[in-house]
Order: sequence, then C-alpha cells, then structure tokens
Amino acid sequence: MLIPVILSGGAGSRLWPVSREGHPKPFMKLADGETLLLKTYRRAASVATGGEVVTVTNRDYFFMSKDEFTRAHLGDALSPSYLLEPAGRNTAPAVAMAAFHVQERHGADAVMLILAADHLIADRDLFAGAVRDAHALASDNRLVTFGIEPTGPETGFGYIECGEAQGSGRRALRFVEKPSLELAREYVGSGRYLWNSGMFCFKAGVILEELARHAPDVHARAQACWDAMAVDRDAKGAMIDLPAEPFGQLPDISVDYAVMERSDRVSVVPGRFGWNDIGSWNAISSLVPPDEHNNRCAGDAILVDSRNTFVQSEDRLVAAVGVDGLMIVDTPDALLVARQDAAQDVKKVVAALKLRNHDAYKLHRTVARPWGTYTVLEEGPNFKIKRIEVRPGASLSLQMHHHRSEHWIVVSGAAKVVNGEQDIFLRTNESTFIPAGHKHRLENPGKLPLVLIEVQSGDYLGEDDIVRFQDVYGRC
Repeated sequence: MLIPVILSGGAGSRLWPVSREGHPKPFMKLADGETLLLKTYRRAASVATGGEVVTVTNRDYFFMSKDEFTRAHLGDALSPSYLLEPAGRNTAPAVAMAAFHVQERHGADAVMLILAADHLIADRDLFAGAVRDAHALASDNRLVTFGIEPTGPETGFGYIECGEAQGSGRRALRFVEKPSLELAREYVGSGRYLWNSGMFCFKAGVILEELARHAPDVHARAQACWDAMAVDRDAKGAMIDLPAEPFGQLPDISVDYAVMERSDRVSVVPGRFGWNDIGSWNAISSLVPPDEHNNRCAGDAILVDSRNTFVQSEDRLVAAVGVDGLMIVDTPDALLVARQDAAQDVKKVVAALKLRNHDAYKLHRTVARPWGTYTVLEEGPNFKIKRIEVRPGASLSLQMHHHRSEHWIVVSGAAKVVNGEQDIFLRTNESTFIPAGHKHRLENPGKLPLVLIEVQSGDYLGEDDIVRFQDVYGRC
C-alpha cells in the first residue's frame, strides 16, 4: 500500500508578484495553464495504491486545493483527505500529523510517499520507477529520500553524500546544507553526492518511531495534537482541522533536521526523472524556450536589442529595449524588474511590503474565494469598486459590515439576495442597496456564473470589516 502525502505550504516569496500569501506558489499557473498542485495530484495518483491522497496545507488554502483535486479528474477510486494547519510549523510537524493519520486509517505498515506541491517532474514513468525502488526499501523499514543526479555545481540545493549500495538505492551517509560554489564543484566532481529533493518514502510507523527516537518533543506534541482532535476520522474525503493550540506547540523544524540527518536507517534512491524545484524566477524562465538571443517570453512581449532577458506578462504588452540579463514579471497590480543573478533576493521585496503592511505581499487584484472570485477594479478615499463572480449554486456568508455600505448591480446571471428583512431576486441590470449594519447574503441559484459590480462606500473598506452569522464553508 502506498499513500501519497502532499505538503502544500509556504508563500513562495521568491516568486512574487505572482506567488503571494493568499495565492501561493502551488496555485501558480504555468504556461500550459495548469498549476503546480494540479500536476502534483496527477503524479501522486499515478503511483497511489491505497485509495487515498493526503494533502497537508493551510486552512486558508483548503477550497483552492479541493478545486485543483477536482480539476485533476482522478475518478472515484481515489479519495482526498486534507489535514488543515492553523499556521505553518515546517515539514516535521506536517509529516508527523500525516503519519498519525495514515497509521490510524491504513495501519503502521502503510508506506507514505511525501511529495512537495511545488515540484515539477518531466518524466512520470521514470518517476514511477524510482518510487517502486523507494517503496521496496521503505518496506524493509528504511527511511528513503530521493536524490537528484546533479547537472552542475548548484549552490541553491542541499546535497546528500551516498555510500554503499542498498537494493536499488544507496546508504545516505550525510546531508549537507547549500554549499559554496567551490564546495559544490567538489561534490559534483566526486560523483558521491546527489541533490536533496525534499521527497521521502517510509512506513507511517517507522517515521513515528524515528521521530520518537530523534525528535521526542516533535513526536510527543504531535501525538497530543492528534489525540486532542474531535473528528470522524473514518470519513472518506475528510477535512480535518488541526487544533490551533496544541498544533502551535509543535517545534518549527524540518523533517531533514528532525530525523533524516540523525537516523541510521536512511537510504537514498537516485532520481533521473527531470526534477525541477520551482524556487525562483530563474527556474520558471528555464521552462520557456529561448530565442536566438537567449530571451524567453511568456505572454505578450517585444524585445529590441535585448539579450538574456526573461519577460512574463499576464494581460498587457511589455516592451524592453537594450537590456541584458533582466527578469521582468508583470501582473495587473505589481511589476517586478530584477537582474537574473539577483533572483534569490526577490523575497526581500516581500519582506519590505510586509513592513509597510502593503496588501501586495498577500493578495492579488483578483482574489479566490470558496464561492468564486472578486476583482478590485478601482479604489480611492472612501470608495472601492469590485467585480464579483459567484459560481452556480454557490453563496456568500450571511454577513454584516460596520463601516461600509454596498450597492450591487447584476451584470449577468441571476442573484438571490438577503438584504435585512427582505429576500430579493435580481436579474441582469437590476440592483439593490445594502446600508452599513444590515445583514445580507448573496447567492447564485442559477446554472450560469453570476457576475455583478459592487460599489462600496464608507470610512473603512478593509476586508476584515466583516461579521459572519452563517456560512456553508465553515468560516464563522
């Protein structure tokens, strides 16, 4: 039995302005229109044999994750489960909670395949072969990691030193953090080192045993968190909220530090399946074919007398003249211009935005919600204009705002509206006004998307001015 466990967390700050806290890297669409998470679900499904895929993610990303699983069209034979973290605590707590879940549902001998949601794999057949090799070692009570054969002296990855052969793998002698260029050249030249991919394979019971042995604090607090949950854990397709207080007591530590670097039961399976850790704009640009001047363009762009430049534009023309070695990433509300050799420093922009409490570190102009999306069209002192799209059959919460009134105008579709004591049905070109303090709800009763324009007016227009009374998505 093989149960894939997908770790889907982190804001991907080096991929700003496309990746943001409210819409992080796993939900980025690549040139083919698919997200990294969607590709990971399909890859996981291709090797799963236990009828389940487990996703460990933030509570805020549940509905987006569920949508991506649905888009993967994996059929009824494979059911999703979601362990929802109240806050990120790194990979060791995430793996520990997933191990308790798998052990309870499938037994201690069930093998877990730990995958990151933001990796790309070029050759799925070779990947499946590596997973079979790892499964064999894991069935023999080994902790298995996947090592990637280096293509050059990369300083952005950790390395694994390999020892003698063990089945289809090798013994992992030691883990090395991101090295200097000189050390990286030495490692690659020796032929003994592989890149650390951050993917693992082991029995649920074995990883829990090794956590108890090498990171007893992580194991004990994870056990306490699991025991504190009051949930029907036998339900298929479970959405399991990890309780905030006990989960917050877990140490913030990676599974590499907690176990893999300390255990004497670690094996490594070499990977030759075209692995790509999408960790920077340089990695994204490598996916785009270059022109004769080594320029790479995704979207509408014109480059004149320019070389070695990457341009990504979502919905408008970008022109660059006489530039060399730049990255230009354009979104509706933010523009990034950086040297390619400074790709790792993009995260400093995010840190600066957080210090200024600027929404651009967290939200896009178009924001996904469980019921659909909203797009901020324009805003100024005391007003904001949004385009709201509600999926067929979906509804917003029954809510109230203290500081703003709202005017809704239906553009297309039909709307069922609660406005104070009134129940109203609105069609195209019809509208309603909702004063501050009125309870209200918007619902799409039709079979087509509902699109409306919302005009907000008030002395405070922040998204946190909301009191929910009822909500089908559990956000009250």
